[in-house]
Amino acid sequence: MKVVTELHEGWSLCHGGALLPAQVPGCVHTDLLAAGAIPDPFLGLNETEIAWVGRQAWSYVTDLDADDDGHERSELVFEGLDTAAEVLLAGASLGTARNMHRIHRFDVTGRSGPLEVRFDSAYDEAERVRALTGDRPNVYPEPFQYIRKMACSFGWDWGPTVVTAGMWRPVRIERWSTARLAEVRPLVTVDDTTGHLELRIRAARTESGTDRPLTLRATVAGVVGETSFEGTETVLRLEVPEPELWWPRGYGSQPLYGLDVELLDEDGAPLDSWSRRIGFRDVTVDRSADAHGTGFTFVVNGVRIFARGVNWIPDDVLPSRVTPERYRARLTQAAAANIDLVRIWGGGIYEDDAFYDVCDELGLMVWQDFLFACAAYPEEQPLRGEVEAEARDNVVRLMSHASLVLWNGNNENLWGFRDWDWEAPLAGDSWGEGYYLGILPRIVAELDPTRPYTAGSPWSGSWDHHPNDPRHGTHHSWEVWNRQDYAEYRADVPRFCAEFGWQAPPAISTLRRALPGEDLSPDSPGMMHHQKAEDGNGKLNRGIERHFGLPQDDFDRWHYLAQVVQARAVAAGIEHWRSHWPVCAGTVVWQLNDCWPVSSWAAIDGDGRLKPLYHELRRVYADRLLSLVPAEEGPMLALDNQSGTTWRTTVLLRRLAADGTVLKEASLDLEAAARTVLRMVIPASLLPEADSGKELLVADADGLRAVHLPVFDRAFAYPAPSYDIRIEPAGDGDSVVTVTARTLVRDLLLQADRLTPAASADHGLVTLLPGEEVRIAVRGWAGGDPESVRAALFSIGAA
Repeated sequence: MKVVTELHEGWSLCHGGALLPAQVPGCVHTDLLAAGAIPDPFLGLNETEIAWVGRQAWSYVTDLDADDDGHERSELVFEGLDTAAEVLLAGASLGTARNMHRIHRFDVTGRSGPLEVRFDSAYDEAERVRALTGDRPNVYPEPFQYIRKMACSFGWDWGPTVVTAGMWRPVRIERWSTARLAEVRPLVTVDDTTGHLELRIRAARTESGTDRPLTLRATVAGVVGETSFEGTETVLRLEVPEPELWWPRGYGSQPLYGLDVELLDEDGAPLDSWSRRIGFRDVTVDRSADAHGTGFTFVVNGVRIFARGVNWIPDDVLPSRVTPERYRARLTQAAAANIDLVRIWGGGIYEDDAFYDVCDELGLMVWQDFLFACAAYPEEQPLRGEVEAEARDNVVRLMSHASLVLWNGNNENLWGFRDWDWEAPLAGDSWGEGYYLGILPRIVAELDPTRPYTAGSPWSGSWDHHPNDPRHGTHHSWEVWNRQDYAEYRADVPRFCAEFGWQAPPAISTLRRALPGEDLSPDSPGMMHHQKAEDGNGKLNRGIERHFGLPQDDFDRWHYLAQVVQARAVAAGIEHWRSHWPVCAGTVVWQLNDCWPVSSWAAIDGDGRLKPLYHELRRVYADRLLSLVPAEEGPMLALDNQSGTTWRTTVLLRRLAADGTVLKEASLDLEAAARTVLRMVIPASLLPEADSGKELLVADADGLRAVHLPVFDRAFAYPAPSYDIRIEPAGDGDSVVTVTARTLVRDLLLQADRLTPAASADHGLVTLLPGEEVRIAVRGWAGGDPESVRAALFSIGAA
């Protein structure tokens, strides 16, 4: 039987003539940090002080034992070498690596001695390739498209430039005889009441095992099958009667079946094994043409789905630090916000299997980008071969996961070719089209035909339409953030909005930790360094100014209003697009998470704290959403019911004065069938006077609330907010804060981390009418002075 030995202990990093203890998996930065040789790049302006690390070569060393344990073959396996590396044993080269996203395997049978892994600077490797292929345009000044490495390690408009090197994934020795499983591909489908498993495997053999008959045995859901074969490949088919179907979150359960695969010698002795969990489900994307253009709708087990998604970036710019526990925490947060789809963005990494395992369990559909983003990519060697090998490795590795529903060729490169002044500079050079429309769909069709593939995001399906045409396929909506007010989200109804968003700073405790000792202001040195977007603060300020007026010399007020605008902006887009289901079939917010403390589009900041946007996502992504959606004919009432049962409710519509006086009200008994939207025009008598700054419209149903003002908040006659506070202990160091309104209180927010950095609240923005109360559960704070709570409470009308 194959024997696997992890090779994680005893490594050292060569630094300045000394040997530093090294952690494997890890990287140069984590080892230098542990040794106190560099400051934390996340704090202050330290990012610039450690830039030298990514521009020099590094070596890791250990000793390798020659004990083959009686096996014919010993192989040294690196699951991830970041990135340009040469592996040497006893001074002799075993081979090289040029791709962070691949597995590398070297024969070390009968060999021992000093083992060294030398890493060239990623910059040097990129320049070497650039010299071979020629220049290509991209959206940033760094050379990330010339090296198969996590692109955002070179910096992005939300990320620092921290160019890593090292063994970022596990290292092991595999010792085996006769044969081993080199590739296992479970093709899982379901037909009526039968689950089908087509198991395709490829075996590697030793010289003595070349002609020996082997047996493949597989077990799933109590069904056992086996086949004997010669050569290196075979297929085994199993049928599972009446399997429970795997469903996305909110549509059903997520049953997973253990699949155990064994490779046996001709005498029945076990040689190798492989185990995963699979789920039986059918997934397609309906891209049919219709009266509105060309659709893009996920269909799972025959059910059409409005996808409630988020974009995922690496959760740490040093990805070896992301543990299975951290994946579970972050993805559990996503599920708790009613998210059902996570798009893994193409400038990051193919995540660890632990990520997809959690998605399988939670019912989070995974949209997986191939790793190309925001650049023209050369298609010449040596990149072309690396791209194909990388795609094959990762399709095979990930295809067993039931949560994986889409392969996507790239992020924004087809759009960039058309709109970002790339065509002329390229002058006939390759730029990646051959990957997205050639190599990648061919590999998916060959290896994983059970899943849909799309050439890019955004992509209209062909060059017959503009790549980012909202009427066709997937769409990215960035003009709103870049140049317009968020009300402009309502100008279009994209078939599927795969990126849109609005920035806000992180939580105040995150800023204080990341910028120790700094007198915080929107344009203080640390704040500006931790704002990577082009004119990011200018866009934040314009959004605040347009709706509220820009606070002067009041950072806390600016910070709060920036977070309010972010939450409102994203909600405005989702409410509008959801109300147009099934024409619009999904939204994917940019972005769920951050990789360091930064002002960004994230709903969860770099320290894991929840912004108000997170709580707003939980509201607008709930199965049932009550909205007042501005339209040409005035505000529309929308009941969006994405649940599987009919929604029967009574909607209370109230036209109110700013002081809370009811001017007009009506109760409407309404019904929205499962997976449908009910839109209705609001009676004129209930509408606030046009351009009135003294009236508002409030809709309530089943604990849900929607608010409409006919003017911007800055022109509304908000009363000075007045409320009472009550604090009660809740046990285990937690508490409940109850706020009772005496006046209209708009977008009340308790920033719990102002009470203590570890505290968190279970509510985001809340609007209260006079006499109403909200109970806010606070974890990590046992209670205290009501004045400290008052200092942590913010609302729109506050001075």
